[in-house]
Amino acid sequence: MAEIKYEIEKHIGVLSESGNGWKKELNLVSWNGRPAKYDIRDWTESHDRMTKGITLTQEEVENLVELVKDM
Repeated sequence: MAEIKYEIEKHIGVLSESGNGWKKELNLVSWNGRPAKYDIRDWTESHDRMTKGITLTQEEVENLVELVKDM
């Protein structure tokens, strides 16, 4: 399996923390040298392990914000 390279360019915030210390975070992450996208997933404290997550473009984040506002 190919190695996945990532760089957290900006830590935006923690959404929640589980009992085992993993934190669901919103970050701006560059995956495999590509332009950074907004990223939501669980991370260990050291950011060396993560779960599956979701990445969003700026436009998708703006659309999500509008959807949440309308709830």
